[in-house]
Amino acid sequence: MNPYILATLLASLGLGTTLTFASSHWLLAWMGLEINTLAIIPLMSQHHHPRAVEATTKYFLTQATAAAIILFASMTNAWISGDWSMENISDPLASTMIFTALALKIGLAPMHFWMPEVLQGLDLLTGLILSTWQKLAPFALIIQTAQAFDPLLLTTLGLLSTLVGGWGGLNQTQLRKVLAYSSIAHMGWMIIIAQHAPQLTLLALLVYILMTSAAFLTLKFGSATKINVLATVWSKSPILTATTALVLLSLGGLPPLTGFMPKWLILQELTKQGLPLTATIMALAALISLYFYLRLCYTMTLTISPNTSSSSTPWRTSATQTSIPLALFSVMALGLLPVTPVMVMLLY
Repeated sequence: MNPYILATLLASLGLGTTLTFASSHWLLAWMGLEINTLAIIPLMSQHHHPRAVEATTKYFLTQATAAAIILFASMTNAWISGDWSMENISDPLASTMIFTALALKIGLAPMHFWMPEVLQGLDLLTGLILSTWQKLAPFALIIQTAQAFDPLLLTTLGLLSTLVGGWGGLNQTQLRKVLAYSSIAHMGWMIIIAQHAPQLTLLALLVYILMTSAAFLTLKFGSATKINVLATVWSKSPILTATTALVLLSLGGLPPLTGFMPKWLILQELTKQGLPLTATIMALAALISLYFYLRLCYTMTLTISPNTSSSSTPWRTSATQTSIPLALFSVMALGLLPVTPVMVMLLY
């Protein structure tokens, strides 16, 4: 892709997200979401592969549907209340429609069906943008308007997402689909706490972006798209293999890694709010997700890929990608748990 076109598309991604961040008017927020969608479409279809075109088409139709629902619901709310402001969502039907559309945009269960299929058709770097940056604008709207949504709806979809994200990833062999179901499960953790402590939703989103970035960049470094390819990564970079296993465990939420921080604080907040049963179900759902992360770790560290060719094993290969972002994200995905008190102090 022409570097000028690539720069324009990336700048448009930033513009769309910033416009949604800065807006308190539903029409401007909708425009930001649309700019975001239109900017990533060429990036998704740049390889001209039938699978990429299929994924792009599915993504476009899904996002266009969600944007249309947001526009219709905000117009309905403005017609009833006479106000386009986000702080004033007085109509229950409009608020439910807006939350449904935002849930469709971030891939929250049961509106998650597009996410694994779309992510499977993309290359790893575009998949990284879709899994991280594209979540920011919808979550900005969710955090701003969380108090207007039905608490039962948020709790139900949060629980359903963690369960679907765990169960859906169990029988997958494609790494991009595993990461898609991982994203669905993490979305559930963020949504369920949005009504009680929106700042914890923000913290969970930032930690999720760090861990997912480290995972995608690692897979890009090893050119791994299937589970059985992970068994060959150790011959290319043994240290990276150990780091990747820890990053996956961090995604699963095991202490003393960074991924434990948001889960710990969210469970603590749910208990404070008098929801011990909900917290228990969330913790058990996290164990289901942990199983497929452990499966990936087992493949990477405890198996050796069968070698039927007569060629020698590539013990060292020249790095074609820059390793500084990978190292930075990996360190943050593994070692931020000790700064939890500082993070809590800054958020509260």
